[in-house]
Amino acid sequence: MDNLDQIVSEAQSAFAAISDPDALEQVKARFLGKSGQITELLKGLGKLPPEEKKTAGATINRAKEAVEIALNARRDAIRKATLEARLAEEALDVTLPGRAEARGGLHPVTRTLERIESLFHSIGFEVADGPEIETDFHNFTALNTPEDHPARSMHDTFYLQGSDGKVADGVLLRTHTSPIQARYMQAHVARYGQLEKMPEIRIIAPGRVYRVDSDATHSPMFHQVEGLWVGEGVSFADLKGVIADFLRSFFESDDLKVRFRPSFFPFTEPSAEIDVAFMSGPLEGRWLEIAGCGMVHPDVLRIAGIDPEKYTGFAFGFGPDRLTMLRYGVNDLRLFFEGDLRFLRQFV
Repeated sequence: MDNLDQIVSEAQSAFAAISDPDALEQVKARFLGKSGQITELLKGLGKLPPEEKKTAGATINRAKEAVEIALNARRDAIRKATLEARLAEEALDVTLPGRAEARGGLHPVTRTLERIESLFHSIGFEVADGPEIETDFHNFTALNTPEDHPARSMHDTFYLQGSDGKVADGVLLRTHTSPIQARYMQAHVARYGQLEKMPEIRIIAPGRVYRVDSDATHSPMFHQVEGLWVGEGVSFADLKGVIADFLRSFFESDDLKVRFRPSFFPFTEPSAEIDVAFMSGPLEGRWLEIAGCGMVHPDVLRIAGIDPEKYTGFAFGFGPDRLTMLRYGVNDLRLFFEGDLRFLRQFV
């Protein structure tokens, strides 16, 4: 019993010299294991007289408790040192600027299409849609384009091949979104044609179209937004009012000049090209052609099942890609479709 203080002191010194948790458990066995010094003393209590056993037991338990306190303190110290070393190894320098998440955004042409749809929706136009793979009838015949018309040429139209490798009969990628108008008029007549007075048709038809053409202002795939208004008493004056209002709203310019030049389209009569001139900026005073328009040809109305003696209408077609170029000051259409993120990030 006289060496208990020495045992406690040895245990404390042994624990303090160890920095490895496994080695600490091995040293623990010297003092508190099955054959440890403290354990052996506890086993020897049974040999003592009853009057000494109680006092000796209390003394040994105090020594055991002191050893356990030193052991647990060293365990905590080793655990803390290990954690600090790991934190130091995996430290983050919070003084550095953070890495921002990459921001996405709408394509500039998509922004233009949404803006066009919003402006026309504000004056009562609906958005219509249709297939990009079209039939010859809807793409040409229903729009008063005869079989020998140049628009059917293999040089500017993507015709599709059949399984035999030959050109499929009357199937092509649409060359304009006018087929949507033809389909919409047919469906409208099927639904309301039996009424004494058919409801007005007032739609725009945005979408992708395809032609064999590629340069700084043309692309084999591009976009169109075509519009159609059919009803009783619809006139060219209505057409001019709608177009002028849209263009001034789109470019946010009240002093924008708009002019209509006589032209020819097989599906409208009379027909016109639409030009605009900006009164300020790099394009000041320069006339730019941006759209085509006209009164819907009577034959187009007849093919759709609409009586041209009772109803009239006008149609127009804009190139959203060109409008985007003008709005954002881009001089090459091909930039929009090359996928160069350095260019596209400017519009985020």
